[in-house]
Amino acid sequence: MILPLTLADMPARTLLQRTLDVRVTPERAWEHLARVERWPSWARHLQAARLEPAGPLGPQSRGVFVLKPGIPTRFAMTDWDPPRRWKWRGRFLWLDIGYDHRFEPVASGTRIVLEVDGAGFALGTLGKLFALAYARNLDRALPLLAQELEAPEPHR
Repeated sequence: MILPLTLADMPARTLLQRTLDVRVTPERAWEHLARVERWPSWARHLQAARLEPAGPLGPQSRGVFVLKPGIPTRFAMTDWDPPRRWKWRGRFLWLDIGYDHRFEPVASGTRIVLEVDGAGFALGTLGKLFALAYARNLDRALPLLAQELEAPEPHR
């Protein structure tokens, strides 16, 4: 008897990767990105971001992003290795999408590596369209993230 394939059985393929070098420590970069609810300030394609349970990002975190114009997409943490990396997975139509966030020390500060992989029945076509749209969003968002990260911190 042949069992049908599930998304978990399908190999993931890298859809896109972006890097951002910032002049802050890896811990500072991690701490800033771990405040997921604040992502719409630099990721303007997001209408809202929520963690479940609310509070600090952690190994059990789940959440939802509301994409403009109001489309929700859910994610759940799959890998947690502070302050080096975290990865969460979510669904987009018939695709299983993984979002890897890595924080690598470099001489000038930190290299943030964002890598997106996908698996699913429509990966060849839908995956390409998803990657094109997501790449455009990241290319707009990452300069804004760099500005936030490198801005002087307000005095307390």
